[in-house]
Amino acid sequence: MPIEILMPALSPTMEKGNLAKWLKNQGDSVKSGDVIAEIETDKATMEVEAVD
Repeated sequence: MPIEILMPALSPTMEKGNLAKWLKNQGDSVKSGDVIAEIETDKATMEVEAVD
């Protein structure tokens, strides 16, 4: 069953970000703490971890 994933604010001043790369493929199992994507902002590229 698909789960909606919202782009997190990576800093208090972040207003915009781009999804640079998905690190998981459709159908892959994901557990809490897995890095699922890379988000690119105007200052840095950060990894995003699954919360649930």
